[in-house]
Amino acid sequence: MNFKDAVVGLAGRLAKAKARPDLAEEATKNAVILPFLGMLGFDVFDPQEVMPEFTADVGMKRGEKVDYAVAIDGKIQFILEAKPLNSSLSSAQYSQLYRYFGVTEVHIAILTNGAEYWFFTDIDAPNKMDEKPFFKFSLEAWDDNDLRELEKFTKAAFDIDQVQETASALKYTRLAASYITAQMQDPDDDFVRLVGRSFYDGNLTAKVVETLKPNVKRAFDDILRQRVRQRLEVALGDDEAESDPEPATPSRKDDIQTTEEEWRAFYIIRAIGSEVTDAANITLRDAKAYCAILFGDNNRKPICRLFLEGATKSVIFFDAEKNEERVYVDGADDLYKYKERIKQAVGSYAQATP
Repeated sequence: MNFKDAVVGLAGRLAKAKARPDLAEEATKNAVILPFLGMLGFDVFDPQEVMPEFTADVGMKRGEKVDYAVAIDGKIQFILEAKPLNSSLSSAQYSQLYRYFGVTEVHIAILTNGAEYWFFTDIDAPNKMDEKPFFKFSLEAWDDNDLRELEKFTKAAFDIDQVQETASALKYTRLAASYITAQMQDPDDDFVRLVGRSFYDGNLTAKVVETLKPNVKRAFDDILRQRVRQRLEVALGDDEAESDPEPATPSRKDDIQTTEEEWRAFYIIRAIGSEVTDAANITLRDAKAYCAILFGDNNRKPICRLFLEGATKSVIFFDAEKNEERVYVDGADDLYKYKERIKQAVGSYAQATP
């Protein structure tokens, strides 16, 4: 079994575990977290390699324990703090993990609820755990890039120098992406001036900058749409995708623009649906009133319809008789809540396809 197959298998185990909403921390460890460490190549039955309830005295505090310390060749390489499966890591208290990080020689700490794995290191200050994780891995939503990063934490590949180098690169990439995303949504004056100098010959006064802002924002939208469409068409096997960066879609009018949120929703649905069918079977067809996600680009096989523009966002799902049910969402990420419904819709079409 290769690493990707192992991750897919563990994701299936997670889905079964989540069917029990009362799963406590200890049960989460046994159901998902220990298998996760095993998937990384560690012997979870060897107490010299995976050390449960690891104790390290912290100042005046004695006998406190972190859930696991993981060693390679007798040296502890990272520590792991576990939370129950139904807990949110964004609100988790991990002061214990922070304290242990400072008194051990490790440079990697992991916080997990079995579904998400947050990786921390000490980029900002030596021996002091950073406030934000440099890498997040979700068993419910990952891609090949995530797999490549996660594989660096396997026992066979683990190299602390490489991991820290990667952590630094990921951190600054994340910060750059955050800045660019903010500029895409609402470019500030300095950014508009920077871009404007490349094509505007006159004086970039405050009035000119304000006039150029919508153009800069539209340019971002156009670039993003073209890049995403290009990758999508390559994934679908369109040999002309590289030479024609924005070919016409049969149902698309010139004034219809697929938004970044709609593309994000599409890729989430595609990732979920890929568990039961080839990802290429899940396609997007935009319209003025909504954005349709179809099976096999067939409008008689709707997976769902997205209404993600405006203040009130919603998604329409279909049952076996094509009856509609509308659910309201805050954004694309809420689609993860309807993972089983999406898989059921995609699976029903996949089974009916010869």
